[in-house]
Amino acid sequence: MTEIISNETLNSKEKFEEFIIDYFSKNKVLEGSYETKEYFEYYSVHFNSSKGIVITITTGLYANGGTPSLPLKQTETTSIEDFRQLLINKKFAEPGKTLSDVFNDFTGITTD
Repeated sequence: MTEIISNETLNSKEKFEEFIIDYFSKNKVLEGSYETKEYFEYYSVHFNSSKGIVITITTGLYANGGTPSLPLKQTETTSIEDFRQLLINKKFAEPGKTLSDVFNDFTGITTD
């Protein structure tokens, strides 16, 4: 199932909250990864009705020969609104990307 989110949804506190709650009621968890020859990052995001959005990120560096270093695992919780603001503010750090592009990059969700 492909989820679609629009800039209108990202720009509305209420619509974004509805979208996130609906998304996680259907999908439970969002997992992804990013890797280069030198670095790796694995993330897991889920929604907890009492804590908000819970993000767990495991990062590490690859040493010579491709052997991974001891990974660092961090878990943070944030409100839905703070998560939305993170996406909005990140847009300004990446010139040429729309809010939908940033959300898609972060979540892998298809945007329109």
